[in-house]
Amino acid sequence: MLIVAGPSGANAHDGGTSHPEQQGRIFSVMDGVRDLHLDDGITYVGAPEAELEALTRVHTSKYLDELKIFCLQGGGDIDPDTYARGDSFAAARRAAGAGLEAIRTLELRGQGIGFVPARPPGHHAETDRAMGFCLLNNIAISAAALAAKGQRVLIVDWDVHHGNGTQSIFWDDPRVLYVSTHQWPLFPGTGRAQEVGGPNAVGLTVNIPLPRGATGDIVQSAFEQVACPVIGRFAPDWILVSCGFDAHRADPLGELALSTGDFSELARLVRSFAPGPGRLALFLEGGYSARALRSSTTAVLGALLDVEVGLEPPTSGGPGREAVASARTAQILAIADLQERG
Repeated sequence: MLIVAGPSGANAHDGGTSHPEQQGRIFSVMDGVRDLHLDDGITYVGAPEAELEALTRVHTSKYLDELKIFCLQGGGDIDPDTYARGDSFAAARRAAGAGLEAIRTLELRGQGIGFVPARPPGHHAETDRAMGFCLLNNIAISAAALAAKGQRVLIVDWDVHHGNGTQSIFWDDPRVLYVSTHQWPLFPGTGRAQEVGGPNAVGLTVNIPLPRGATGDIVQSAFEQVACPVIGRFAPDWILVSCGFDAHRADPLGELALSTGDFSELARLVRSFAPGPGRLALFLEGGYSARALRSSTTAVLGALLDVEVGLEPPTSGGPGREAVASARTAQILAIADLQERG
């Protein structure tokens, strides 16, 4: 069963068709959902505005007030990449609320896969700052809600860009394990392998920076060699995925070389981390090629639901094996150094 929260953001937070993070992204993703031909196998739930209590687990009240006022005054450019409009604060609260609603529905049903096709995206938004197209950190808000109930949460971020906001929010939180594969160097410039977490969560931030042109086999090896041992020890109760599709080789903002077949394989790997049914939800992040958004959505959800779909073949042979080995070594040394310093 597929639980779709939303969609949200198709008719709000309009930055125009010249901006990469545009309303049409939601239409492309939903075309990908329809291509599964699931009919009664999809349950749609709403995207209510997240309550302030949920937002303030992640964001400061000062930042939320400033963002709300900025939007009420008509919005504008927050930075060269990030904009807000008059309806953007409400749209961001609905995007965050969609994630919370997906989690609530999975908890009630005890089965299914959650999918949150909502915008604006979230993983660059920090506690007190919007950036990288992101206003509120949707996945962090859902992870914090679960953690507040005593759940151990794994966040897997396979977006081509590092989720600096998610990392900083949970940097010193032993309840949340953050794992990211991402192109390096690339915006936002964070996500070095030596970044392994704060004193109360040493080793619970796992970064695997990859060179441009890295193929699917490299990303798979990154998880198998670097991330999987940590995930096994952490033993998560929930798996949340920052599901960006800008690592696809057709994406205009990234230079990794993944195909839909690679995303399918990644989805199956991540599903294996879940401790049982109804504990996996995916949150839309980046992805700026309409064609790749549509086909990658179909590939990932098809893999998770065991639905046969037409796929591009998985890719292999690209650069990055040395980067994966280097990341593993750097992680081990950084953890040892922090533990030695007490």
